[in-house]
Amino acid sequence: MKLVSTYNIHLVGLNRNVEDTLRQYRAAVDFLITVIDDEWNDVFTNCNAANDAVRVAEALCLQTHKRPTTPYNFSAKFGHFPSYLRRAAIAQAYGMVKSYQSNLKNWYNQPKSTRGKRPQRPVAGYSCPSMYKDNMYQPVDEKTARIKLFTNGNWNWVTVNLKHTDVAYIQRHCVNRTQLSPTLVKKGKRFALAFPFEENIKLTDTPVEEQIAVAVDLGVNNACTCTVMDSNGNILTRKFLKTDKEQREMERILKHIGKVQRSGWHKTPLLWARVRNINRHIAEKTALFIQDLMIEYSAHVVVFEHLDVRGKKHGGKKQRLHHWRADYVQKLVEHKAHRLGGRIAHVCAWGTSSLAFDGSGYVKRGRQSERCKGDYSMCEFSSGKVYNCDLNASYNIGARYFIREILRSETVRSRSELEAKVPQVMKRSTCTLCSLYDLRAAMGVVQQPCVERVMSEGTKESDAPQGQPRYGMISIRGNRKHVTSLM
Repeated sequence: MKLVSTYNIHLVGLNRNVEDTLRQYRAAVDFLITVIDDEWNDVFTNCNAANDAVRVAEALCLQTHKRPTTPYNFSAKFGHFPSYLRRAAIAQAYGMVKSYQSNLKNWYNQPKSTRGKRPQRPVAGYSCPSMYKDNMYQPVDEKTARIKLFTNGNWNWVTVNLKHTDVAYIQRHCVNRTQLSPTLVKKGKRFALAFPFEENIKLTDTPVEEQIAVAVDLGVNNACTCTVMDSNGNILTRKFLKTDKEQREMERILKHIGKVQRSGWHKTPLLWARVRNINRHIAEKTALFIQDLMIEYSAHVVVFEHLDVRGKKHGGKKQRLHHWRADYVQKLVEHKAHRLGGRIAHVCAWGTSSLAFDGSGYVKRGRQSERCKGDYSMCEFSSGKVYNCDLNASYNIGARYFIREILRSETVRSRSELEAKVPQVMKRSTCTLCSLYDLRAAMGVVQQPCVERVMSEGTKESDAPQGQPRYGMISIRGNRKHVTSLM
């Protein structure tokens, strides 16, 4: 697969010229959106690709010696506009209008009783131009380059100096990657050239029986709880990442924001910027923690829950849920895992925390359990055992991934036989670590012998209540602890 990463080099002393360039480019995109939308039903519906749209749009609005008159006059408003940049603006406008027309068609097909607000025509917004090589961007040497900007009412070449640290970073980390055309972007009040680098990555094709997975449960209190396991359900390690210091600092700033807003100052951009920076730091720290764990145990796949955090947040922790950047963490981990040749998988999130990994059914959490004393980070099994809720969820996340992949690798007949022997694997939202053990037992996989088996840390197998399921026990092998089934 192709992996693209971007490195920004800030431009110093060119804020006014870059601002004028962005304003001119976005005005051109808005003009072309109007042209394409007005002529969509007559001309652009027959376009199969952006290249066809570019050819048709230039015929409508670009006057030449052989085409002195056109329905629209692009050159009258944007004289001496670079040709490469004009075609990029047409392609971007065509994509935005195509998406708008698709949404509009779906809106018309809905019943009037369930229709929402009519989709509005798109605008350029924060569109940024691509600085195509030789036409818009010319490298001079390692520390100098020339870019074409809109200055003094015309498009002129401007020389920019690249920082030594940025050049050294690119030479050290991006020497084996293909550099693409940079993009002129705005970050806050500063402008930069975003250099994309493309590399070809071959993802692992290890059979499921030999795979090692990192099952990750992203939490609000704990940043993440990770469990490394193999396809038989043996637990190689369990790791917790807590960001108490960052969470306390963010809560302190949020309380300060609330106090300031109650005093009448409703806009606090500097305080909110600090909250965003802390939140981003937590996400990056979490992604790096998962990457290090993947490297340490040579894992082939990272498994997440398929989370849907959209909509209004409820409960006492709604402010923490609002600032929870689970999607951003997953995107960072996906990029890092792909660079290492690993894969990313998502499983159903229903019941991962509420179902006990030993197959004993639903757990009691918080006020439902007298032993947990209102602590939602702990849960009580039906056997009376108290266990970490996030760790229990990570077991079930990894088990659901292996159950899905094992059944997918089987033939239709063999899969039907296994589902008949282990009915709980037919419904993925109720699968637990116990289900993976039962599936492996039905396939004839013999578990390795254990030195000692305990139900939880400090509780031996002999202490387990009579008649309770004896699955998901912890076995100690050397200096590591593993979860395995009883034989």
